[in-house]
Amino acid sequence: MAKVIMVQGTMSNVGKSLLAAGLCRIFKQDGYRVAPFKSQNMALNSFITSEGLEMGRAQVMQAEAAGIEPMVCMNPILLKPTNHTGSQVIVNGEVLGNMAARDYFAYKKELIPEIKKAFRKLEKRADIIVIEGAGSPAEINLKQNDIVNMGLAKLVDAPVLLVGDIDRGGVFAQLLGTLMLLEEQERARVKGLIINKFRGDKTILDPGIRMLEEKGKIPVTGVIPYMELALEDEDSLTERFDRRERGRIDIAVIRYPRISNFTDFNVFEQLPEVTVRYVASAGELGYPDLIFLPGSKNTMGDLKWMRQNGLEAAVRQRAERIPVFGICGGYQMLGKRLSDPFGEEEGGELRGMELLDSETVLQREKKRCRIQGRMNGLSGALEGLSGLPYEGYEIHMGSTRGAAEGAVEADRTGMVYGSYIHGLFDRGETAGRLVSLLAQRKGICLEKDAAEDYAAFKERQYDLLADTMRKYLDMEDIYGMLREAGTD
Repeated sequence: MAKVIMVQGTMSNVGKSLLAAGLCRIFKQDGYRVAPFKSQNMALNSFITSEGLEMGRAQVMQAEAAGIEPMVCMNPILLKPTNHTGSQVIVNGEVLGNMAARDYFAYKKELIPEIKKAFRKLEKRADIIVIEGAGSPAEINLKQNDIVNMGLAKLVDAPVLLVGDIDRGGVFAQLLGTLMLLEEQERARVKGLIINKFRGDKTILDPGIRMLEEKGKIPVTGVIPYMELALEDEDSLTERFDRRERGRIDIAVIRYPRISNFTDFNVFEQLPEVTVRYVASAGELGYPDLIFLPGSKNTMGDLKWMRQNGLEAAVRQRAERIPVFGICGGYQMLGKRLSDPFGEEEGGELRGMELLDSETVLQREKKRCRIQGRMNGLSGALEGLSGLPYEGYEIHMGSTRGAAEGAVEADRTGMVYGSYIHGLFDRGETAGRLVSLLAQRKGICLEKDAAEDYAAFKERQYDLLADTMRKYLDMEDIYGMLREAGTD
């Protein structure tokens, strides 16, 4: 039987995903077989496993930190919001259907057997399982039939580390208030408190820590400093969306309301002299060196949003002299027409941006597959990418007609491109080559040999995360929690 430990938070975006990844890395470095687990994830960033199954990218990131292949049993339930009150429900990597929030709340207890089954499968492969909770365990309106926080901790008999975010203020109230709202048996599961994202002199914090331990009756297991890491974060609350600086190479990503899989562009953030901006209005767009239209969970709705706020017109105008690249939903938007005969999104038909010759029909079945090959036959502004290898995955409801053969479709002007492949730029020199092409078009020289394989870059980031956590966490105490887990 694997030992388990669970990371819960006082609220969303306190750093649960990264801390869980860091623990995975530490345990891996210490010679254990370790795996991540999150029973239910709500995210628009998803991934396709080697079996063609869909799971949340946070657990993919944690699996990478653990040095193992992502498996859908690490995230048996994935909710992908389609609007403010409903989500597409994915169970064991396959679409169950769309549900309103109230309907899912009433239904979710039926999924407990699937959660148990996935966890037991993972137990056979790991010495230690690091579990991530969701949101806060003290959401009293959601505690009934909880399957992701204390309900899950009870189900698998896991000790809990409770994390608070000091960067946004009120960390003592966060932690003590959460403990106060937990039931007695739930509080007994909390074995350590973690203060995350600390900046400054810890000695100033020490009196507060002593008072926190006195009032909460639970030790503070660590005070983790604010870490500047280039790793994936919670998609709905990412700080990436707030960046406004512009580098010598300026890449703009359209940030529509249902943006998904924007992890496609993380690779560019590690390149020197390159900035990635997420823009939500024509005024923010400016005149970048490249415009990306990312994936969308509601392609028709997001295209209407672009049309209404002027971004569509701005992108069309700039496409005459600035390369525009659409991926997945963004690729579909660039075509002549979108049709939704089965009502998968909004039903009916919608004129596309008419920058590519293709047309898309939304289907009932979702295409999910991993794919690899070479980008051949490109022309125009990005002709220099021809011949480069790629490895990624497709995940979409639409079938696109009239598209050119190959990984990337280009228009006749050589300025507009589209692809269904997520992760197209992650492998080897691809991102660096693309940036070099943009620099050549701009007539500037960038630092040579600055590009690094993205996988190697992330490995260094995971090691940095683990090294930092080792320094500021009481790992002896955490190993003690693991030894005691399941011994009662």
